[in-house]
Formats: sequence, C-alpha cells, structure tokens
Amino acid sequence: MKVLAIVLAGGEGKRLMPLTADRAKPAVPFGGIYRLIDFVLSNLANAHYLQIVVLTQYKNHSLDRHISRTWRLSAMLGNYVTPVPAQQRLGPHWFSGSADALFQNLNLIYDELPDHVIVFGADHIYRMDPRQMVDQHIDSGADVTVAAIRQPLDLADQFGVIETDPSGRRIVAFKEKPKDAVGLADAPDQIYASMGNYVFKTQALIEALREDALDPSSRHDLGGNIIPMFVKSGGAEVYDFAHNVVPGSTDRDRGYWRDVGTLDAYYEANMDLISVHPVFNLYNDRWPIYTGNEPLPPAKFVHNEGDRIGHALESIVSPGVIVSGGTALRSILSPGVVLHSHSHVEDSVLMGCVKIGRGAVVRRAIIDKNVVIPDGARIGFDLEYDSKRFTVTRSGVVVIGKNEIVDR
Repeated sequence: MKVLAIVLAGGEGKRLMPLTADRAKPAVPFGGIYRLIDFVLSNLANAHYLQIVVLTQYKNHSLDRHISRTWRLSAMLGNYVTPVPAQQRLGPHWFSGSADALFQNLNLIYDELPDHVIVFGADHIYRMDPRQMVDQHIDSGADVTVAAIRQPLDLADQFGVIETDPSGRRIVAFKEKPKDAVGLADAPDQIYASMGNYVFKTQALIEALREDALDPSSRHDLGGNIIPMFVKSGGAEVYDFAHNVVPGSTDRDRGYWRDVGTLDAYYEANMDLISVHPVFNLYNDRWPIYTGNEPLPPAKFVHNEGDRIGHALESIVSPGVIVSGGTALRSILSPGVVLHSHSHVEDSVLMGCVKIGRGAVVRRAIIDKNVVIPDGARIGFDLEYDSKRFTVTRSGVVVIGKNEIVDR
C-alpha cells in the first residue's frame, strides 16, 4: 500500500509576530535546537513514511534551507523530503487556502500515484505514530479519516469540532468554533477537536479538490470545505488520538498535543519541556525528534567565585552555550547563547546567539536570535515600559524580535 505524505507549511503565523516577521511559522525555533516543522517530519520518518512533500509559501527561505540541510533521505531508495514553494502553476495567484494548495500541486500526487495521501499540518508539538491512523483508515474503507483530540466541552469555540454518529466513528458534522457543541457519547463533558491531520483515499481527494476548485463561493479550505463534502457523502471517519500509542511514551506525556498558534501557547509549550518529569519528553529515544546538528562545541559553565557562579537549574542548555558567571533558572538556552557575569535569566526562552550582558536580568521573556541585552538591563519587570518597546502578550510575556536593538 503506497502512501504519500504532504505537509502543509505555508501559513503566515500572524499571531506569532514578531517571531514570524522574518520566517515562516513552521521554521520558528522551539525547544533549543528544533524547528516547529521537525515534529511532524519526525513523526512521519519514525513511521517509515519517507516520501514527503512540504508545501511552503510565505517567507520560506529559512524553512527551505532547514529542510534541505537537515532532512536528507536516501534518493537511491526513492525516499525524500522535498520543500515545494508556491509555483503559480495554474495562474498568477498564490494559495488561497489549504485545499487550493493541494489542488495547485496535484502534479505531485500524479507523479507518485499513491493509494492514500496523508495531509498533516506543520506547526504542532506532539508525538504520533501515523501508521495506526492509516491502518484504521484502510480497514474502515472511509474516503477520509480526520485525527481528533479530546478537549473540554467549554473550549469547543476554540476548535474545529467533530460530531459523530452513535458508533463514535462516522462523522456527521464538522463545525468551526461552535457555540452549541454537543459532548461525546462516552464523555459528555468532552468534544473531538480536529488536529488538522488527515488521511485520504487518493482518488476521492482528487475528485473533491477538483469540485472545490470550481466553486467560486468556497474558501478552498480543507477543514471548512473539503471535509464537509465527505461528511455529507458519509465517507468521513474520526481517528481518536487517545488511542495512539507511541513507543517509549509514558502516562505523563502520552496524548500530548499543543497548537502553538499564539505567543502565549508557544511560550507555555516551551515551558512544558523543562520540568523534572516533563509534560512533553524530548528524551524518548524510541521515537526521537530529529533536527540538524550544527558543528558547535559543548556547553560551558564558568566562574565559581562568591556570587559570580555560572549555573543553570531546571533548564535546557544547548550546544555552544556559555554560562559565564550568570544564572539560568527554568529557561531554554538555544545554541550560541551567552550569559555574562551576574546576569540572571528565569522562565524565559532565549533563541540562537542571544547575549545577556553583565548584571542584566530577564524574566518571562521570549528573545529571538542575535539580540544583545545590554549590561544592567531589566526585561520583564515593568511591563508598561516594555510594551512601549516590545511585544507583551496577554499573560505578560515580553517578546523581543530577531536582531532588535535593545536599549538599557
């Protein structure tokens, strides 16, 4: 049974500004050494789905570069991860939605002639064995299977909500952020929220995309237009993510899934990584998260004189980091970060090559690449002042964009 995987990576990520000012959302760094897209690609690679097309569009240079450098598979065996930018193959217009992105790239499906097509999003944090979803899809005979995660009923207006028949499998309604959602038969206080992951019969997908392309009233969206087509014809089933078992997972991190669509969600997902028993465990070597490895030296901690001690506690410390007489607490230090003497960083995410000056203090912040925090500066203490210079989220996280100049 031949399967082609398509990863949708063309979103702008407006709600993640300023992190997406210079890069596509799936290229945003995460967890020290990763990019967001590494999680879906690792899930597919671990499942041995090794013919993967990544559809890109906005600010795609760093994303394409990351994929080209990192995700090199054996061409001799017919395996590949290929970024495909918007090519305007059908006229002078960009993708007008996720369904249109697939329609404009039907040639990729015709080239491979797969029996089934996996279509996954590129910007969620999770582990999943997609083989189990594909197996259910094939056994059921459905035209499309939609992955869903159980969420509280009172959060239904934040998701695309799936309603099923009494069997709990066949989808009878697919509603975008409904105010009147109905709980599940086996859990009235829960709903099925769409994860944005789909498995299609190839011919059924092609026919649906062609029909949608001819509809001038369509938004050409998979969730909003294509899936309702299959629901109407009775050919759509749900896959309950709670049934997915990933090798090496624990009771604590099993079923973890985060949509990092906002700055606060992004921050919280990073913080999920650093506890003693993390909610999302990066150290599961039976289902690894792959990424590129730059030729960096090991992390270094220097100085042990009085209160000038270089140390990090409850933190992730990446290669190339130098903690030089400073302190990191509950933070993520990405490659090339330097903490100078008497600096203090807590509850923060520092991306590549950030420099924290002598005596500077940073609290509850996301600092993008190449930012220099000057000596003695204080970030995250006076949010009113910070908001005049930087982005401050609803929960009070200060976000400083890539290459921004920071005054003391």
